[in-house]
Amino acid sequence: MGKFFNQQAAIGSGKHRQLLVALAVSLLAPANLFAGSASAQSLAPDVKLPAIPAINEYANPKAPANNPIANEPELVLSAKLAENGENIGRGLVWRVFSPEPDPDGKLQLLATSKGGTTSFNLAPGSYLVHVAFGRAGATKRITMTRAKRNETMILDAGGVKLNAVLSGGGRIPQDQLRFSIYEDHEDATGERALIIPDVKPESVVRLNAGTYQIVSNYGTANAVIRADIRVEAGKITEANVEHRAAQLTMKLVRENGGEALADTAWSVLTTSGDIVRESVGAFASIVLAEGEYIIIAKNKDKIYQRDFKVVAGRNQDVEVLATGGASAASTANQPVGGDEPLD
Repeated sequence: MGKFFNQQAAIGSGKHRQLLVALAVSLLAPANLFAGSASAQSLAPDVKLPAIPAINEYANPKAPANNPIANEPELVLSAKLAENGENIGRGLVWRVFSPEPDPDGKLQLLATSKGGTTSFNLAPGSYLVHVAFGRAGATKRITMTRAKRNETMILDAGGVKLNAVLSGGGRIPQDQLRFSIYEDHEDATGERALIIPDVKPESVVRLNAGTYQIVSNYGTANAVIRADIRVEAGKITEANVEHRAAQLTMKLVRENGGEALADTAWSVLTTSGDIVRESVGAFASIVLAEGEYIIIAKNKDKIYQRDFKVVAGRNQDVEVLATGGASAASTANQPVGGDEPLD
């Protein structure tokens, strides 16, 4: 009986194999439709592919129908430094604002653009247009209708190029030279508003036409020069100031020409006792305006000093001899050889 069952199973398995092959072919037929036309026709000739739209039937984001702003009138904007100048080709920053402030009191920024001549598509109405070129800028209210409009903004601006030299024409290392630009008038507190800090020498700064105060710093101590300059529209003003100063390198030694003593604290004072600069190290480098100074060196528990005169344009090493120093404890609040306190 068991043998009969096995024979039936074997016979049945052969039929089942045929049915399974046919079923597998029918199941694979839809997938093979995409493998190639020959395969699709041989496996499923009656199956129809769905209609696929042509690529040009997809929505084009740049089409006027899909970009409502493009249907608005065009405002073409350009800018000049002066009335009789040429259009500025690059470096401009354009901003379009709503003319009415929002509940927070701020004007809503509607559009921006960078470069030279630019254009915006704006609905009819009133707008505030601002253009910036470096620190120079201009603002204008523009009313749009249904017609295209061209507008040229006059910045009434120029530029300034700053540099400085030592007395006698000596060159100043550019990494030790910085400028700041201030407004020409003082406010109610007697201060001038800072417009641009930390301007590098030989760089061109764009400013609206007018008068400004330039502050030149050579080093980080008291070598400071102030000068007023006039910026004219459409022109680059080159301003060179002269520093009457020198760079000193100080060291504390036991004998002339000796090795510098480490762990030395330095103070440079004016003859009236005002501290100009303090530092710590075997060598102390400082740029000072010409004049007379007191150099004080503290090493361990001793204080040493030397009077020194700075001559404009004469950079030099200054040695302070570590001989005959006073005790630091006995001179904590009083300079060596003087009656006035240090602080």
